[in-house]
Amino acid sequence: MDWTARSVMLRHLLNNPSIVRLVGAHDGLTAKLVHEAGFEGVWASSFAVSASYGVPDASIVTMTQFLDAAETMTLASPAPVVVDGDTGYGDAHNAAYAVRRFEARGVAGVCFEDKRFPKINSFADATQGLVPAEEFAGKIRAAKQAQAGPAFVLIARTEALIAGHDLGEALDRAHQYADAGADAILVHSKSVRPDQVLKFGAAWGRDVPLVAIPTTYPQVGEQELLDAGFRVVIYANHGVRATIRVVREVFRVLSQTGTAIGLEERLTTMDEVFALQGMHASYRTAP
Repeated sequence: MDWTARSVMLRHLLNNPSIVRLVGAHDGLTAKLVHEAGFEGVWASSFAVSASYGVPDASIVTMTQFLDAAETMTLASPAPVVVDGDTGYGDAHNAAYAVRRFEARGVAGVCFEDKRFPKINSFADATQGLVPAEEFAGKIRAAKQAQAGPAFVLIARTEALIAGHDLGEALDRAHQYADAGADAILVHSKSVRPDQVLKFGAAWGRDVPLVAIPTTYPQVGEQELLDAGFRVVIYANHGVRATIRVVREVFRVLSQTGTAIGLEERLTTMDEVFALQGMHASYRTAP
């Protein structure tokens, strides 16, 4: 495998006029489903990967575990994989080391956010502390200097709006991160309306691409985001949330009825699973 090919692919997508859609995955199977559905890339979601381990999205899953998960997704799907790298697993030295490791595994890019380590999920009912903008800009510079090739994509994510700061603070932080070399800027919001991110896009005024995660404001469409200056949209957690809901319901029926009768219409067929696995006819037991 050409381990730089996915980064080049992602760069090409970012240079196209249409919006780039990343969808959250937590393993090889969900990464395959993302590609099968026609999306341009995979978001190795910190929330989803943490959930797959049964632990909170709070800097508990290690960088090594994320490395393994991201490599599994990269091997399973031809789409570029972008890793949700939380705060960079520590200081600037940790972030630089993480970039080298992810790049070596064939990951197309990584996103670091400006919260304090250990972080807590942006939608949790908890205080969201940020590091000083100058400190995080230094982390971005160190991470960019660490990458081996020019194609690897580093996204700087500001949580200023999540932490309750105003638009001016979010823009100031984003400008510093762009100046430090970030290839794209992700501005996150937990507002139930898209107004904050749309105003951010209108005030941005830079060539550096913008990224949105419309989890709490799903009424906004991709074209509206593109018109506002956003080049990437991330559907970060829909896969794992759908999985939990459907699997929980199937298990509930099994537990309460003591039979699998009537469940087949809710389940994918074995042949569909074989197809996703790449199971060839020669692997199957002859009748």
